[in-house]
Amino acid sequence: MRIRLLLAIAALAVPSIPAEARGLQNVREQDRAYRAAQQGRILPLPAIRSRIRVPGAQFIGAEFDGQVYRLKYMRGAEVIWIDVDARSGRVLGRQ
Repeated sequence: MRIRLLLAIAALAVPSIPAEARGLQNVREQDRAYRAAQQGRILPLPAIRSRIRVPGAQFIGAEFDGQVYRLKYMRGAEVIWIDVDARSGRVLGRQ
């Protein structure tokens, strides 16, 4: 009984995990991009990806900030980031 009580107190003492750590930020990011694409304000990610060519690299994922897609590619040990304007599909930069 004491162990259960101590565990309950410990669980209450631990601060809750931020939403970003639980991956909820990515869900919101995806929802925002989906709605914007459905409303015609931006190009959908598949349309953006079909325009970008990175020879010998594998697409890993994308981030979206409301205006810019940030595409991540891997070529060997090299990480390649490509920033693309979500409305026009124009490449803004590459790192």
